[in-house]
Amino acid sequence: MKTKFCILILLFIMGFLVAAMLPPIPQPLSYHEFIDQRSFLGIPNFLNVVSNLAFLFVGVAGLVFLRRMQVLLVQKTFSAFSECWPYVTIFLSIILVSMGSAYYHWQPDNHTLFWDRFPITIAIMGLLAATMTERIGVKQGLRWLPVLLIMGVASVTYWYWSELQGAGNLNFYIVVQICSILSIILLAIWFPSHYTRGRDIYVIISLYGLAKLAEILDEETYHFGQMISGHTLKHLLAGFAAYWILRMLKKRRLLERFNQAYQIRKYN
Repeated sequence: MKTKFCILILLFIMGFLVAAMLPPIPQPLSYHEFIDQRSFLGIPNFLNVVSNLAFLFVGVAGLVFLRRMQVLLVQKTFSAFSECWPYVTIFLSIILVSMGSAYYHWQPDNHTLFWDRFPITIAIMGLLAATMTERIGVKQGLRWLPVLLIMGVASVTYWYWSELQGAGNLNFYIVVQICSILSIILLAIWFPSHYTRGRDIYVIISLYGLAKLAEILDEETYHFGQMISGHTLKHLLAGFAAYWILRMLKKRRLLERFNQAYQIRKYN
């Protein structure tokens, strides 16, 4: 286990070294030129703005669910309720994504984009910490949660700061995104989940991957009927990925062999 975990740490270290050595990648201004700029009810870029409601609904529903788990005397979603903190982080950040992304799409530029990317990074780091918690151990996951959050926040803050200095550099933000997703996949492959529904993590990552693909195919998607753009579809797919996290929590149960081990530790 230690060897595989060290590989994950080495992955981030190598990623940061590559980011430091490569020429800086600035944010292309063309990124803000989304194909669907239709306004409705006085809202510019209407569909790209209101599609963020998907994140708001899922985020609120997730926090309500976690609150219910806290007050239930008998709950089977977490072996210890402290394990829920990465998910509190995820659902809180998803609510902030709905606000930050709507703000960005109301007036797309680098300044508003920061408030879109900031909570997205927190959500991804929260998911990585949750995966560690459920596949390596609660203490390890919770210990790494603040470290990962600081790392993610630092990457997006550095990008924004570099843009303000006139020399934009996306390198570290890109590396953190790629390494986080890759680490989640490797954790899922290398370590069994302590819960049922462990394979749901692949669905969540796949939906997020489809969302990123839809973002790339913004214009092509829009021209296919001119009803919905790729970026609006990205919001809906990413919102569905967030919903799948909530769905997984509602359906999962602690596996018997891990439940027995937990009971032994609890009473010894």
